[in-house]
Amino acid sequence: MNLSPVVIAIPIYFILMGIELVVHRLQKHESYRLNDAITNINCGVVSQVSGAFLKVLSIGIYTYFYEFWSITKIPNNIWTISLLFLLYDFCYYWAHRMSHEVNLFWGGHSVHHQSEEYNLSVALRQSSTQVIWTFFFYLPLAFIGFDPVSLVIVSGINLLYQFWIHTESIKSLGWLEYILNTPSHHRVHHARNPKYIDKNHGGTFIIFDRLFGTFQKEEEKPTYGITKQLGSWNPLWANVSHYVQMGTEIKQIPHWKDRLRYVFAKPGWLPDYLGGYRAPHEPRPDERKFDTPSSPTANAYVLFQYLWVLLFTSLFLFKLSDFSTLQKLSAAVMIMWTTVNFSGVFEGKTWFRWLESIRIALFAALLYLLLPISGLDTAYLSILVIGYGIISYLWFIKVIFSYNQHAKSLIS
Repeated sequence: MNLSPVVIAIPIYFILMGIELVVHRLQKHESYRLNDAITNINCGVVSQVSGAFLKVLSIGIYTYFYEFWSITKIPNNIWTISLLFLLYDFCYYWAHRMSHEVNLFWGGHSVHHQSEEYNLSVALRQSSTQVIWTFFFYLPLAFIGFDPVSLVIVSGINLLYQFWIHTESIKSLGWLEYILNTPSHHRVHHARNPKYIDKNHGGTFIIFDRLFGTFQKEEEKPTYGITKQLGSWNPLWANVSHYVQMGTEIKQIPHWKDRLRYVFAKPGWLPDYLGGYRAPHEPRPDERKFDTPSSPTANAYVLFQYLWVLLFTSLFLFKLSDFSTLQKLSAAVMIMWTTVNFSGVFEGKTWFRWLESIRIALFAALLYLLLPISGLDTAYLSILVIGYGIISYLWFIKVIFSYNQHAKSLIS
């Protein structure tokens, strides 16, 4: 069983998001949009699924340095774990800060900042590639002698802490604002107002931002998102879009020295002969958030399918050690395929029609093959899978019909 604090807390995430959604609706505060929230969670799903394979890179290398290069082996007690928690946040601060200040690293972290809303679902919008650029920031902890298990636990607690600060419901925490990273400080971090960009990088604590000159107090209301809208609900595109942009821009740079500088310079940098640094601009009052119209039928269909894929993903993460390599790959591909199809439904793409018709059948088959790991009786499992398939296809046909009706209304 996967004992990661982040995985164990999955049910709590959704309970808290549900509470926040209800509270905001009662307050007539429209902070949630279905397409945005599901895309946020989709990015988290893709991150967790890909992370099941990338842990070999991060934890594996950390373990190697701990076993063969550590200067000592630090015993675990309340004092050493507390020290590790503080040192981890120090390493996190620099990893996070460099993820904003180095163009290549920003490609891994920008995913987390793409949402133009600010609510608890944004906390789950995590990158699948960020670990590639940041794991080495934590290797000094291995050299010092903190064991890998303690690191995993501390890193999980650090990430859990950051979940609740993604909210507009809490305004200020008084004197704790001087020590901890709070919702107010983190709203600044997620803003694209020029005065707020690249500020407040701390994980649990805000003290390192205050020490190293990257602290900014929340003043005017933040405008959230990145300086150039993603313009898509596709979680895979969210993860590669910045790298694609880098590939396009680097081809325009003729000199290899400038190309190398472009990779490691601040995001937005270009050589002077190509226009120089492109500074972020103040948000304009007439700017609109990215959105796509979708029928209530399509939205309900996505919610129905989403419950299934979340249950399947949770089983995958909790029972990861019980799956064979082929089963892991099959489940990972199916989960990612499903999240991409949701973006097709939201954006009204024509390709989702034939891709979704295939996916339903394959997802049902995969459920039948893999769900026995959960301990379900075969007879109940058969009824469950057949019922899922019938309901899905009938509902899917209704979704296509609703899109066809919408298209006809536009023509007339």
